[in-house]
Amino acid sequence: MSGEEQSVVRCVGVSRIYEQAAAPVRALRNLDFEMARGDFVSLVGPSGSGKSTLLNLIGGLDQATEGEVFVDGVALTGLNQTRLADMRLHKIGFVFQSYNLIPVLSARENVEFILQLQGVRSAVRTQRTSEALAALAIEALAHRRPAELSGGQQQRVAIARAIVTNPVLLLADEPSANLDSAATGELLKLLRRLNDERGLSILTATHDPLVMRYAKRRMRLRDGAIVKDSALSPGTATDPMP
Repeated sequence: MSGEEQSVVRCVGVSRIYEQAAAPVRALRNLDFEMARGDFVSLVGPSGSGKSTLLNLIGGLDQATEGEVFVDGVALTGLNQTRLADMRLHKIGFVFQSYNLIPVLSARENVEFILQLQGVRSAVRTQRTSEALAALAIEALAHRRPAELSGGQQQRVAIARAIVTNPVLLLADEPSANLDSAATGELLKLLRRLNDERGLSILTATHDPLVMRYAKRRMRLRDGAIVKDSALSPGTATDPMP
């Protein structure tokens, strides 16, 4: 297997410049980054360091000003909006801090909806939705709407929706932002289990030291550049932050 086939994400010389009236803002600066399949990487750094910008480029929500971004061996640079939407639908699962659940749909319907967008037939949708809800231990909540769920429960529904398509990559932007410490701990155990047992590749941007401790690799950004990239040894999830 080639290096590119082993990598779920590869960024080569990536810069992102936002044109503003006062002066251009360089959010990312000639960044090189590679993520192996099955890895669990946390992007850390102060606000404005480029974490969310990098997630948006990898998720096809934004385009690099310079350089190339590859996901599952496909170059995102230059793809039209239809192709990018197809990549997001079939290859990438998203978990946002605001959950982005549809208020009028039940938990089951929120999870199943993305399979409907993929054109998956009804019987398969039902089975895969049930399996995703079971994996997140929320089968009993399947018929509740988001307003009837706690923040931690809504986040579980969001993760079930993200994994039901069997994506090659899960992107999580500040996944613990609206959760208390107990719910955060439960969420991270679930993510680590999905990573360990299913081999799901996970890339998260976070300020939360607890989230960082559950990752297998920690990449620190500052002013749009990588300043430290550390592989974490087994058991680091309970170790103090360096």
